[in-house]
Amino acid sequence: MANKTVPWFFTLAILLSLLGLYWGFFQTPDILSEQKEYYRIIFVHVPAAWMSMWLYVVMAGWAIIGFIYNTRLSFMMAAATAPTGAIFTALALLTGMIWGKTSWGTWWDWDPRMTMELILLFLYIGFMALQSAIEEPQRADRACALLAIVGLVCVPLIYWSVNCPDPNECAALHARSSMTAIESNIRFAMLVMVVAFWMYSFAVIFMRARNIILERERHASWVHDLIRPKR
Repeated sequence: MANKTVPWFFTLAILLSLLGLYWGFFQTPDILSEQKEYYRIIFVHVPAAWMSMWLYVVMAGWAIIGFIYNTRLSFMMAAATAPTGAIFTALALLTGMIWGKTSWGTWWDWDPRMTMELILLFLYIGFMALQSAIEEPQRADRACALLAIVGLVCVPLIYWSVNCPDPNECAALHARSSMTAIESNIRFAMLVMVVAFWMYSFAVIFMRARNIILERERHASWVHDLIRPKR
């Protein structure tokens, strides 16, 4: 399945990224005059931030399935998802720092959402580090699954850090998020970029999962048959 779908996902990711960036830079109005043109970084920052949370939920979901049913493929999919989630989390933090410098005059502030996003990055890194530190794959899978499940509490905390029921309790630089309040062209560009990031995620996760399967099953006869030159 990976061999057949990865090229399609990569193609869609490229085309949708070009469409989303074009629409975001050339078809959206200058409605945020007080923020000038640098507000357009949201077309990368916001989708990357969403992906950082969604991919953690995907990773934790695979980990839960593997932990309950002891399915090796579920653990492999969780391991394949972690690096991509870490990349999007780092991208969200980096673009957020650039935006923060222009908007708030500082590269970093211990804003609740920024702090929780940083913790999310540490969870991704911790997952990958733990996977590499334990030599026995079965033990590593279960240990990483437990870490992913415990860290899942971070995702709703990121959301509620600025969307709590009482706005007075949300002492955050970030504004409350609402897609309905966004101008239609801006919303369209952001959603296209989200889909583009999903297509990219599918492509690289499937590629990484295929490599993990081949590495773990390298002593199996079917792998030897696969790599043996055909005569």
